[in-house]
Parts: sequence; C-alpha cells; structure tokens
Amino acid sequence: MGADADHLHHLLLDLVRTAEFALLDELLPGRMLSMSQLLAIHELDLHTGISQRALAERLGLEKSSVSRLVADLEDNGLLTRQRDPDNRRVYRLDITAEGRRVHRDAARVLHERYERWASAMTPEEREGLAVGIPALLRVMHADRAEAG
Repeated sequence: MGADADHLHHLLLDLVRTAEFALLDELLPGRMLSMSQLLAIHELDLHTGISQRALAERLGLEKSSVSRLVADLEDNGLLTRQRDPDNRRVYRLDITAEGRRVHRDAARVLHERYERWASAMTPEEREGLAVGIPALLRVMHADRAEAG
C-alpha cells in the first residue's frame, strides 16, 4: 500500500495546486478571490446570518483565519457583519447583494469549466472519479471524526 499511498499523495498535491490556479485564474475579471473567500461566499449565500464561529467550522479553518477572511470580504463589500443583539461577543454574517452576484457569477464560470473538463474525459474516467472521489471523501471525513 505504501507505493499506492505515495502515488495518491503526489496526485492529490498536484490536483490541489492545479485546481487553485485553474479554478481561480481570471475567474472574475478585475476581482481576485482566494479559494477560502469563494467558499465563504458560497456558505454565506446558503446560510446567511451565521456566526463567524459557524463559518469557521463550515470551512474547517481557525477562528483567527476566518476573522481576517471576513474582514477582507467586508472591505470588498461582499458581506456585512453585525454584533448579535442577544450575545455581543458574537458576530452575525450576512452576504450582500454584491456578494450574491459574485457567488452567482463564479458558480456559472466554474460550472462551465467543470463541463469542459468532464467532456474532455472518457466515460470510464468520469465514472472512476464519480466512484473514487466520494470514497476518498468518506474515509477523510471518518478519519477527521476519529481525530476530533
């Protein structure tokens, strides 16, 4: 299993490195978003009004990282944060209309790219990914649950 695990390790590193550039490069002309920012906008569009802590949990990031991420998104007009009136220590996050537009535009562009990539693969390759990716996610989630 060692050689298989090593090969998978290198493939996954290459996938992450390549995806970061392939997905985000010129995603939205004139606007640079990190993968974390894009994922945060996605989460907030689905779950508006959540706390910074809940966003950190959803993204799997440290609270301090999410605090900086939220500040950047707020500075760019993509979200607002307000103190929870029932608990002044908690910030509630709301996506703005501009944030929704950015999310919608990014989702459209990404979907077009996924379609193009998938159509360049054979049916067998697509089937292999459709089986392999969920299996990998299942064991990764189980491993994380055991560790946490």
